Amino acid sequence: MPDKPGGTEITELAALKALAQPRRQQILQHLTLHGPATSAILARALGLNTGATSYHLRELARYGFVADTVPQGPGGRRARWWRAVPGDRRFPPPSRRTPGMRAVMDELNRHAYAADLALFERLQRESGTAGDGGEADAWADAHAYSRGSLRLTLPELQEFFEDYIALMNRYKRPAAETPPGARTVHTRLLAFPGPAFPGAGEDAQKPGTRTSDTGRETDAS
Repeated sequence: MPDKPGGTEITELAALKALAQPRRQQILQHLTLHGPATSAILARALGLNTGATSYHLRELARYGFVADTVPQGPGGRRARWWRAVPGDRRFPPPSRRTPGMRAVMDELNRHAYAADLALFERLQRESGTAGDGGEADAWADAHAYSRGSLRLTLPELQEFFEDYIALMNRYKRPAAETPPGARTVHTRLLAFPGPAFPGAGEDAQKPGTRTSDTGRETDAS
């Protein structure tokens, strides 16, 4: 079933707590990137024991973040396989968070930001290394990094975010439809309003200008 417009907001504190646990975030990411797995496969990949992994999977399943899937493997072994349940899940905005929600969201964001930064730095280091053929990885030139600023009203900023989600959904496709040579591309969006004060941004970067990590500027206006 497709997500409803605007996504599905997670408002239950217990569900937020289940999602905020660092190991469960790792499990979800592994299932999302690599497809269905058993608790034993996940334990080996993440350095956990199968008992802990099974517990985390049950907690994620309790709130619909993962689910059982069709058994895989030679001979139809009876191991329990799990898959990530896709969805446009959203968190309550800060103005509607209870003190308990704020504490959980702070913890979730702290781990997520640290994991994202570590992943980005690792992939940046590895992207320039030679592949099996002794040649530099051509994908290294595809690292997209952009910094910029826009002057938007609050409704425009909200529309900007929905357009971003729609763009992501346009490029999503099932694993079975992925063409040869494709790679997983990690995307993250940070869009945050600056402080409000008279004359803000008068001398700032020209609206619509983006600066890439190579120092080139492109005018998007």
